[in-house]
Parts: sequence; C-alpha cells; structure tokens
Amino acid sequence: MRKNHLRPIAAVTGALALAATLSACGGSSAASDEKVVTVYSADGLKGENGDGWYDKVFKDFEKKTGIKVEYVEGGSGEMVQRAVREKSNTQADVLVTLPPFIQQADSKGLLQAYEPAGSDQVDSADKASDGKWTSVVNNYFGFIYNKKELTTPPATWEELLGGKYDEKVQYSTPGIAGDGTAVLIKAMHDFGGKEPAMAYLKKLQSNNVGPSASTGKLAPKVDKGELLAANGDVQMNYAQSKDMPNLGIWFPAKAGGKPTTFALPYAAGLVTKAPHSANGKKLLDFMLAEQAQKDVSAVGGGFSARKDIEASDANATALTKLMDGVEVFEPDWSDIGTNLDTYVDAWKSATGS
Repeated sequence: MRKNHLRPIAAVTGALALAATLSACGGSSAASDEKVVTVYSADGLKGENGDGWYDKVFKDFEKKTGIKVEYVEGGSGEMVQRAVREKSNTQADVLVTLPPFIQQADSKGLLQAYEPAGSDQVDSADKASDGKWTSVVNNYFGFIYNKKELTTPPATWEELLGGKYDEKVQYSTPGIAGDGTAVLIKAMHDFGGKEPAMAYLKKLQSNNVGPSASTGKLAPKVDKGELLAANGDVQMNYAQSKDMPNLGIWFPAKAGGKPTTFALPYAAGLVTKAPHSANGKKLLDFMLAEQAQKDVSAVGGGFSARKDIEASDANATALTKLMDGVEVFEPDWSDIGTNLDTYVDAWKSATGS
C-alpha cells in the first residue's frame, strides 16, 4: 500500500492568459522559435481568472528564462491522442495528464526518460521508475453537488438513482477525460469489480445527461443548478468554488460502506523527439522547484508532489478537514493501463454510449 501524503490545499481562481492554439504543421512559429516550450495538458491547473498555478509558474518561468510557454489543454485522453497523431511531426515538448493516461502515453512511446531536479522528493508511487514521468501536482478524485438545491450532499452512489436526479447528473467521458475514467475506477472499487460497477452505471444512465469531454465544464452547470451532481477532482473543484458559491465537494460511498477516493496526480513527462527538448527539461525542473511546489498549495489549490513541502494556510486546513473520514485506496494502475480499453468498451456497452 502506498503512502498517501495528504497535504493541505489553498484556494485558487482564475484563467490562463498563456493558452495558445498550435498548428499541427511543421512550419508553425512555435516550431522554429528557440525561446518556446509547448505544453499539452489536462485541464484543471489553469485558473478561471488568470491566477491559477499554471498562470504563475509559466509567467515566472518566462521571466526567469525568456522562454515562452505555448499551452494547449483538453481531456487527458484527448491530449494523448493528439500527441499520437503528431508522432511523425512532434509539436509538444511536455505532456501533463492524469493516470492512467500518462502510463498510456508511455506505452505508446510518447515519453522519453528525464528525471527533473527535485524528483528525488517525489514518492516512488507518484513517478515512473524509469524516469519517463513524474507527478508535479498531487490531487484526489471527487464529486461535486449544488449546495443551494441540496442541503446535504448525496451520501451514496445509490442516491443518484432517485427521481430528483432525473437529468440532473453528468460525468465526463471515460477514456477521454481523466476524471471520467476515474468514475470507472472508483465504481469498480466501490462495487467490487467490473460487472457490478457496469450494472450500476447502466441504471444511472437514466438520470445521466450525457457525455462531456471536459470535466471542468461541469462545475458551472452544477453551480447554476442545471445539474445537481457531477464528477470532478478536489484541486480543480476547490479552486472553482471560490467563484462558484453553490459548489460543494463530496465522495460517494456504496450503500453501507465508507466514502472513498484515490490519488489522481497531474503527471508530467518530456515528449519523445520534443522540438525543444532542452526547454522542456528546464520547465520540468522549474515545476518541481521549491517555490513552484509551494505555489501548488498557496496558488494552485492542489497538493505538492514533493514530500518535503508542507502547507499550513487556512484553506489548506479546510481541505484537509474535507478529506477527514474518506478512505484513500490505491488503484492497480498496471491492470488499468493494460485493460483500459476493455473497461471503456464495457462502459459503452452498459450505457449505450
């Protein structure tokens, strides 16, 4: 069993001014500019108002090095698929995704070995043994609910099957979004296997609005009351709650069981044949540097990936309290990485998606 280094979390809000749409053609300005590093990332670390962790880290990095960060985001699976399509003409230098997609990226030959400075302080469970990737922000899977419409969050998975949740539940797409895939992982854990988990998700489908490629887009719907419950993760949703007062975080339990969650870190790797490999290495070093890791809590609303970084602010205390009584389990990432397509296909069959 891994050690779960639960670290305090501080609030963050904001949007990222550095977002850029990159051309897939080899003649882009990014591909020819030495002072550029391109990041493909899962959503969640850029802020809604320009003051998220990525905002600060990228701004500080550019100020220190003169290297501009070009940023593209999407679901974890979406980013891996894009990188696969571009293998013959690589555009990204750094890839950041949630598990099991970082492992999937490695299996597809998308990552090259590089151990950033500071990675020796990252728990062995949160990095690849061969140096292909390392966590830069630790995080935990969760769900959200509308605090205005619901005086208390749903306690169990089974409650979501009730009539008041008709077309009021939505979760992001397994196999495309990291948090959507996490729904399958948690359901299989809580219900005791693939078959009972799929049987439950088949029942839930009658209340489910439908697929969403982006988990981050669900929070505004919950805050407005368009949805009563949706999936998410602690870091992203706690950050969003600062601008969305009706957003609450909860952790489903199977009826008669305890609420559960699991670590869902943002893991980063250097892309194979990266057009700006040296700049990618510098950015990975910068992300794991002491100041950036302190900013994970103080600015980013997440858990530091380094064991030697602690946080003690008021928001950190609040989020540590949020996770009191929640059982943290460790998924079998090897099994999930090997059988992900099988699990997603089973979900598609069960739900008719």
